[in-house]
Amino acid sequence: MKQKRIVVIGFIGTQLDSGKGPARWEKWRPSIAITQHEEYVVHRFDLLYGGKFRSLVDAVTADIAAVSPETTVVPHDIPISDAWDFGEVYGALFDFAKTYPFDPDNEDYWIHITTGTHVVQICMFLMTEARFFPGRLLQSSPPRRQSTTEPGSYALIDLDLSRYDQIAQRFSREQAEGVAFLKSGIATRNASFNTMIDEIERVAIKSRAPMLLMGPTGAGKSFLARRVYELKKTRHQLDGKFVELNCATLHGDGAASTLFGHVKGSFTGAGADRPGLLRSAHKGLLFLDEIGELGPDEQAMLLKAIEEKRFHPVGSDSEVQSDFQLIAGTNRDLASDVVAGRFREDLYARINLWTYALPGLVDRPEDIEPNLVYLLNQFSQEYGQMVRFNKEARERYMRFAMSPEAVWAGNFRDLSASVTRMATLAEAGGISEGIVSAEVARLQKLWQHYTRAPAPIQAEVDLAGLMGDDAAAGLDLFDALQLAAVVKVCRQSATLSDAGRKLFAVSRSAKSKPNDADRLKKFLARFDLDWDQVSVRR
Repeated sequence: MKQKRIVVIGFIGTQLDSGKGPARWEKWRPSIAITQHEEYVVHRFDLLYGGKFRSLVDAVTADIAAVSPETTVVPHDIPISDAWDFGEVYGALFDFAKTYPFDPDNEDYWIHITTGTHVVQICMFLMTEARFFPGRLLQSSPPRRQSTTEPGSYALIDLDLSRYDQIAQRFSREQAEGVAFLKSGIATRNASFNTMIDEIERVAIKSRAPMLLMGPTGAGKSFLARRVYELKKTRHQLDGKFVELNCATLHGDGAASTLFGHVKGSFTGAGADRPGLLRSAHKGLLFLDEIGELGPDEQAMLLKAIEEKRFHPVGSDSEVQSDFQLIAGTNRDLASDVVAGRFREDLYARINLWTYALPGLVDRPEDIEPNLVYLLNQFSQEYGQMVRFNKEARERYMRFAMSPEAVWAGNFRDLSASVTRMATLAEAGGISEGIVSAEVARLQKLWQHYTRAPAPIQAEVDLAGLMGDDAAAGLDLFDALQLAAVVKVCRQSATLSDAGRKLFAVSRSAKSKPNDADRLKKFLARFDLDWDQVSVRR
C-alpha cells in the first residue's frame, strides 16, 4: 500500500513560535517541534498567519529547513484582523478550505490546534469536525523537562467517531433509545414501519428541514410529530414550544391571522395585536396537520416564512421573524393536488424533502398486540389500577382485531377508544369474554358502513388476456380455477395487503407474524404475474 504524504496545517504561534538568537533553540516552539520527530516526516507544512507576522513566518521557515530539510513550508496569509472574532475567523478559514487543493488519496492531513488564539483553535476543530478539513487534529505538548534535543509529545485525534468501538457502541445505544422513544417503547413488529422510524430518528437529530407525514386519519401523525419535538428537546436542539394546528379548522379571513398574527385595527374585530402561531413556535416546532386544506394566500405566506423565517402579520407593513421547524401532516395526495392546481408546487417541493407515509392499523395487523399492551399500561398508569385480559378474552379480541371484519376505519384512535371502553368496564381489573363480545358488537356496528360486501364480478377472469394464450393454455384446470379465484379477490381489494388478508384469513390467525402480502406476491410470481397486472380489470 502506498504511503501517504504527511501534511500539517496550522497557524503560526505568535508567542510560542517566536525567539531570536541561539537561545531560541533552548525553547520549545510547537510549529518547529512537530517537524523534529524521528518516527515520521512532514512532507509539507501549510503555515497560516496574519499579514503583520510575515517576518516571524520567514524565521520559522528557516528553522524548519535546518531541522527537517525534507519539509516544504508553504505560507498562507489569512485575512483576519481580529483573531478573537469568531465569525471573522471561521469565515476566513471557510474561504481558505474552499480553495485549498485537498488530495486525501495521497496526503494525510494533520490539523495543528496547539497554536493560535482559543477562537482560532475552536474554529480549526469545527472545520475538521465538519470535514471541511478532511484530516485529524494534531495536539502537540512541550517536553516534561526543558531540553534542546527533545521535541516534546504529540497526539493525533480522529473525529470520525465510528472508528472508536466504545464510542460507536454508545452512539448505537443512543440511536436505539431515540427510536424506542419515538415509538413510546412499543415493540412494533412491522418491518417497514420500524425501518421508517429508524430513518425519522436520524433525520430528526441531524436535520432542521421540514418533514411531511402522510397517512390516514388516526394513523398517529400528530403523536409522532410531538415525539419528534420531545426527542429534539432532550437533545437541546429546540428551546421553544410545540405548537399544533389542524388546518382544516381554519376558515376565511381568520386563517391568516391565526397563522401569521395581525396588528390592532387590521380588520373588523381586531381589537388588539395577535402574535400568531408561527411566532409562538419561535425556536420550537410547528405541526400543521392537514396542510392541504390551506388556502392559496396562506400557502404563499407559509412558503416565505419557511424559506426566509420572515413574514408580514395581517395589516402590518413591517416583517417579523420566527425561526421554527415545520412538520406537516396530510391524509391527501398532495402530488395530485399540485397537478390539479389546489396546492402550490413550490411549497410542496419545500416540504417534500423528508416524506413518510404512516401506514394505517389495518396495514400493520402484527402491531395490534403490542399496541394493546401499551394502551392497557397507559390506562393503568392514568387511573391507578392494573387492568388485564383473561386468556380467553384476549384470544377472542385478537381473533376479531386481526380478521377481515376489523377494518379499523379510525386506525389507532379506534383501538385506543376500544381499549378504554373495555378497561373502564372491567370488574376487579379483569377484562372478560363478555366485555370483549360486547365490544366486538360495538365495533361491528361502528364499522357497518365500511364492511359492505364487495360488488360481484360480472364476468369471468380472462386468464388468456391476462397471461397470454400460450401460458393460459398450459395451466392445469386446478391451477386455472385457483388463479382465477385469486385474481377475482385482488380486483375486489384496494391493496395487495388487503387482498392477502382476505385470502389467508384463517391460516394467518395461527401465525405470530403473518405476512399476507408476501404470501400473495409469491403465489402470483409462480405464474409470472404481479399485483399491478392482476389488480386491473380487463
